[in-house]
Amino acid sequence: MGIEALFFDLSGVIYSGLRPVPGVVERVNALRRRGYCLRFVTNTASQSRDYVLNMLTGMGVALTPDELFTAPAVAAQWVRSHGYRPFLLVSPNVVGEFDGIARDDPDCVVLGDAGDALSYANLNRAFGLLLAGAPLVGIGYNRYYHDGEDMKLDAGTFVHALEWASGREAVIMGKPGADFFAAVVRSTGFAPQQCLMVGDDVFGDVEGALRAGLQACLVRTGKYREGDEGRIAGRFAVLDSAADVAPERVVAQ
Repeated sequence: MGIEALFFDLSGVIYSGLRPVPGVVERVNALRRRGYCLRFVTNTASQSRDYVLNMLTGMGVALTPDELFTAPAVAAQWVRSHGYRPFLLVSPNVVGEFDGIARDDPDCVVLGDAGDALSYANLNRAFGLLLAGAPLVGIGYNRYYHDGEDMKLDAGTFVHALEWASGREAVIMGKPGADFFAAVVRSTGFAPQQCLMVGDDVFGDVEGALRAGLQACLVRTGKYREGDEGRIAGRFAVLDSAADVAPERVVAQ
């Protein structure tokens, strides 16, 4: 089955810092004109969905709001649908995603890119809630990210620490979670094997997509490090940049 839909990670793939990766916006818009179904998927939990949408459109990416899938929005919907009262360890910029959800006497923990709020005191409070039976919701499970200048620890590091300490497995709302990929695939109407994930994270983007039944492409921008191609099992394409993506010529390694 040929590729009909392409999923693009954002930071490190579409843009680096606040600047588009050279040639990528033009390639993305050209793929749309050729009739491919496009989705934009991100674990970014430091900025609101509206901010990300406006940033992409400001860079010239042609997209509609329903084509953007952000992990914080998916996490908020999951919490809302289960009737939980979350203890939020997230950036103030995404708290608005949880508007209308009661947060008194919390009975679940939601952890994302909380920055300095990931203090020992707050992590201990989360740990206590988990020991009492509260579920842990991770906004993504990435180990690290590239902020345009340096590599930084990502929220997945702290999610994993709480899992290890409490003995509880987190519900991951974002990449590499299979449920997150499945939701994006469903929105296209195509089969998973007809969808190509393009990302710079060999674990969160590429390995997560392969496990969910998608095809995958690793790009050598953003957080890519030399040797990433050999860090996971599976067949996937490797390109210098998303500006080089040509679905009809993608050949797995």
